[in-house]
Amino acid sequence: MGALIAWLTNSRLALTAGKWATIALTITLFLLSLRRSGERAGRLAERLENTEKANEIQRRMLEAASRRPRNRDELAERLHDGGF
Repeated sequence: MGALIAWLTNSRLALTAGKWATIALTITLFLLSLRRSGERAGRLAERLENTEKANEIQRRMLEAASRRPRNRDELAERLHDGGF
């Protein structure tokens, strides 16, 4: 086992192969990290879009509630005037 380790540390071919393997591993990990970041950004964008839709719906509901008749007399008056 010691002879194998000694050969790997002294061999120019093994050192070159080790360098290239390290570079390839680094690039692969970087690309995987970019992919994961892109997926996370996509999920955040989708969540933001859903939140904006929910806020718009809630705003429209509040606007509709602010225009509703306050009591039966006001309702009857609107129906009589054709305001609905």
